[in-house]
This record gives sequence, C-alpha cells and structure tokens, in this order.
Amino acid sequence: MRSSPPRPVPGRRSRPPARRRPALLAALAVISGTALLWAAAQVSAPAATPRSGAATSPAAAHAAAAAGAPRAAHADVVGNATHFDGLGQPYGGCGLPQAELDSPDFVALNVFNTPGDYASYPRPVPPAQASRIGAFDNGRNCGRWVRVTIGDYCTGVNDGAPGQPFCRNGSWIPDSYDGATLTMLVADSCADANAWCRDDPNHLDLVTSSLGRFTQGGVPVSGLADHWNNRHVSWSYVPAPNYSGDIRIGFLQGAQRWWGAVAVSHLPNGVHGVQYLADGTWHDAQPDSDMGHAFVLAPTTSGGTDFSIRVRDASDAYLFDGRVYDFSLPAACANSCSAPYTAAAYTTR
Repeated sequence: MRSSPPRPVPGRRSRPPARRRPALLAALAVISGTALLWAAAQVSAPAATPRSGAATSPAAAHAAAAAGAPRAAHADVVGNATHFDGLGQPYGGCGLPQAELDSPDFVALNVFNTPGDYASYPRPVPPAQASRIGAFDNGRNCGRWVRVTIGDYCTGVNDGAPGQPFCRNGSWIPDSYDGATLTMLVADSCADANAWCRDDPNHLDLVTSSLGRFTQGGVPVSGLADHWNNRHVSWSYVPAPNYSGDIRIGFLQGAQRWWGAVAVSHLPNGVHGVQYLADGTWHDAQPDSDMGHAFVLAPTTSGGTDFSIRVRDASDAYLFDGRVYDFSLPAACANSCSAPYTAAAYTTR
C-alpha cells in the first residue's frame, strides 16, 4: 500500500485583532479564505430593561474550570461572544465546507483553555497536554447543536486584548436584547492568541449573519449587530432541532482507495467516532487531525473501493443501534477526489 497523501486542512482566516488560526498540517490544496471578525465598535446601549434571574459570570465559570469543577452536559454557561464572516476554504474547523452545513447559523468553540498563555500548541491536543483542551474538545463537539441566549451588554472596552480584563472601564448591563435566542450548529474552531479564545472557556464565535435571526417570543429582533460589543451570551448543548432522515457521507479532497478520507454529517447528536469494516474486522477510524466530522477509512478489502462504517455519537453510543452504512468510492474519485466534498450514496443494514 502506498503512503497516504497529505490531508486537506481548514482554510485559514484572519480577523482583527489577531483572530488567526494557525495552519494544522500540510494540505493537498490549501486555499486560504479570509473572514473578518467584527468586534463591534463602542456604541451606546439601548435603554435598559429588567430581566429575570442571574447568570454565572465568565470570571466565575473560568474559576470553576480552573479548579477542575465538572461542567454539566446540558447546563447553561456564560461567556463573551464575538462574530465572524464565515468558514475558511475549503473547510471550517470541523472539516466541512460551509455549503454542506445543516444550518446557516453556526458557531466556533475554543480549541485551547490556556488562560494567560497565548502560545501555539499541537492540534489535536495530545493526551499529555489534556489540561489545555478547550470546549472544541479536539473536534469531538463538532456537529452538536447549542441554544444561544443573548445576555448583557458591556459599556466599556471589550476588545479581547491578551492579558487584559474583559469589559474594562465599564460594566455589564441588561438591555432590550437580553433573552433573544437562536439554535446554532458547532462547525468551527477558535485557536487564536487573544483573550476570547484563551482566557474565556465559554467564549462563542458566532457567524455574523446569524445576528439577524435571533428571536424573542418568536419575533425576530433587529439591530443586534449594532449593539454588540462582544456581549455576554449563555448557551448549552441541545438535541438537533427537528431531526429527520439519516447521516450524510462525503469524500474529502484528495480521497482515493488508499486514503479513504470522509466527512460524516447531518447527525442527531454529533459524532465521537467512526468504525470501518476491513477484512471482516471492525477497526476504529483515525480522525483527520481535529476536524471532528472527518475520518480516514480503509476499504473492506485491501486496495478496494467499497467501504462499510458504523458511527458513535456524542454520548459514545452507536448511532441508530449500530446501523451499518455501505458505500463505494464515487466514479468522480477514481483517481482522486478533486472537489472539497463529493457525496457518497449508501445503503444500510
């Protein structure tokens, strides 16, 4: 068997101030896309309105994380929220092109949890450095859904400068946008050397276009992007909304019979692992770096073009009671897949 070709990686994107994702690995075709992070300028807040309940502050959540307190799987956490234009090319941090996502509303999670430390580290984060793993969890939270609720506005400077407090020379105040909600897909990662991506373990990076789709009482809110200043949001994992159908399987750029790189998506509860059947035995597929949807398979027989897989979800349970998916390398990939994503038809058993 010949050696595997280099694997494709997510497109790099730059956005001020210093929201850059480091390159993961050499790529077959590295196509750099640029997306600006619109860290909102200092704007006046709308008139304050009362809200019910009090949320845990990012500082308190950070202290709890530093102390090793476990995070409940479905409990709301509170963090600063930034926003960005869109995924890089050809892939976002989870290994899917933006056109293949289940939703136009998606978020990035922090790759690292290294408060006060803005250095670069390997991706995926190795077991020996497990304390540095952020909410992205080496891609294991890709494909999950989060319910995001808008929280308080900062009246001070909230620029994510390294080593600086959040909301400097100001305070967090409730306003008319508090309580607006949107359900969003985890599709990207944030590893940049700023306070948002390193100091705030509950930071969310939201795609900019989603700011116009938050609702209160079923009614869309307007003007949220103009009253942003990287405000607080609270969020938690939720089941896929209105899930129907079955998973999608697509071959990645450069895939071929000797390097069966696929992306598994359209999931009811994310993906923690894929197994492939080779020579009559099930094997754990190697993740493609930390692109959580992407795995490298071997065919059912050496040098063949037929594949069989089964999938584990975010609870580590076999998806659909261990359903097996049988598919073949598409004709368009006879030599190598040239497109970033080539869908594969399958049968189940």
